[in-house]
Amino acid sequence: MARRRSGGTSDGFLFKTGLFAALAGLAYFLFNQFGGKKANEPMDEKPPIEIPDKRPEATSVSEDSTFVSLEMLPASKAETVLHTWFALGYNEDHEQAEWVAYELSRARLDENWAERPNTFRPDPNVRTESATPRDYSSSGYDKGHLCPAADMAFDTRAIDETFYMSNISPQRPPFNMGIWRELEELTRDWARKFKRLYVVTGPVLTETNLGQIGFSKVTVPGSFYKVLVAPDQQRAIAFILPNQVSEKPVMDYALTIDEVEAATGINFFPKLLGGLGEELEASLDKDAWPINRNRYEQRVKQWNIRR
Repeated sequence: MARRRSGGTSDGFLFKTGLFAALAGLAYFLFNQFGGKKANEPMDEKPPIEIPDKRPEATSVSEDSTFVSLEMLPASKAETVLHTWFALGYNEDHEQAEWVAYELSRARLDENWAERPNTFRPDPNVRTESATPRDYSSSGYDKGHLCPAADMAFDTRAIDETFYMSNISPQRPPFNMGIWRELEELTRDWARKFKRLYVVTGPVLTETNLGQIGFSKVTVPGSFYKVLVAPDQQRAIAFILPNQVSEKPVMDYALTIDEVEAATGINFFPKLLGGLGEELEASLDKDAWPINRNRYEQRVKQWNIRR
């Protein structure tokens, strides 16, 4: 019988221990290379910090909760967005509303005016996402309201919603503070005279524009329109104003509804002006819409040159 070497047990133990250590080292290396880390990722890099979404939550406004008569809305291909006191049709290609519709009444204008918030922000209710205030920064253009804040000043929520960027369009400062302001003030005069008006307003996006601004590529319209109907008196008037300073009287830009429909491709008041309403769309009686001569002179002498 062969004699067993006295050091055999010790040598086997050392071999097994070394093998275990080598396997453990290999496992540690493989874990560091592939376990929880991407290839070529630095070992001392900190994990990314997740920045929460700061966009405002959408305020759900349904047909049951809006105060806008859906029968007065235009017919177009734009995305319809309902707010509490006005509705709009958002055109994603131009990153602004192609129309904004609402009712303006003497009773609401006679209410105590809420404070103007000046909180411009994206509209959370626009499915495709609206433009942002940053798009207008250093652009040289004003954030021009389509539905004026003053028309919604009767209610805190109403005026606050007018500062959604879906209700804003790029306007040249002397236009925004000049003839556009005069037409807005005249519209409030006429709402008091007729007790209530249906108003649809927006940019003319079918004509040559003035370029684009911002990361969102917001179209700068070459002109803006406003369509007004006094439903109780069956009177109507419309306007298209160039997006520039003007010394002409507002009535020089007065048109029929049919003419604005032809220029914009939008069908205004299709449910309200059916049948006999077609005659109203084709008519224009400037004398039925009196203007304030003093306001025109103030616009030419002060508003046009203020900025």
